[in-house]
Amino acid sequence: MPVSRRVLLAAAGAALGSGLGRAAAQSYGQRVAVNGDDGRAVANAILPGEITGQIPALRGVTYAGPREAGTTLYEFFDFNCPFCRKAAADVVALHDSDGELRIGLVHNPILSPQSAQAAKVMLAVQRRLGAQAAWGFYQTLLGKPGRIDGPGALTAAAALGIPQAELEEIADSEEVRAALKSQMRMAADLGLYATPSYVLGNSGILGHPGARALAKMIASVRRCDRLAC
Repeated sequence: MPVSRRVLLAAAGAALGSGLGRAAAQSYGQRVAVNGDDGRAVANAILPGEITGQIPALRGVTYAGPREAGTTLYEFFDFNCPFCRKAAADVVALHDSDGELRIGLVHNPILSPQSAQAAKVMLAVQRRLGAQAAWGFYQTLLGKPGRIDGPGALTAAAALGIPQAELEEIADSEEVRAALKSQMRMAADLGLYATPSYVLGNSGILGHPGARALAKMIASVRRCDRLAC
């Protein structure tokens, strides 16, 4: 399905103009000793509360799970990150198995302009149909093999019944561009230079540690506000 040159250029501009030069603002190491499902050390850091406290106010974050949940796991992802495909399945499984967990999906399309194109389409889906539709769209796109770009995302969105012209107009709106830029800027301010990465409480986690490791970290944060007690 064709996508307008205007949308593609705007998406590329959003990816390039988001302040990625600040990505080293936070220093990651083994602030808390935690391992992934593969037994390897997971890079993590304690993040400034004055920055993480701004995440709930970001425009365009897709949420799944109860609004009143005491624990929120934010995933910062790129549609063309191969590790994000495995992470998506694990994040969905965590959501399905933990009724007290809220998931927040934050776009961080740092790998290519094509990733930014797809992110804008998902943001348009959310703006038009709401968070539940966007949550399903996230699963659909990351369940597909191969590179994901704007035309591919529009093709997938066609199944949702939104006319393509309408979806393109929303994707190229100032509201969507601003939402994508603010999400990428947040990732940069938090030093989340790998995809996927996570924010859990005031902890940043670089890379995907696996479903079991994430579940343990969530349980620890609930007990003692740390990735490991």
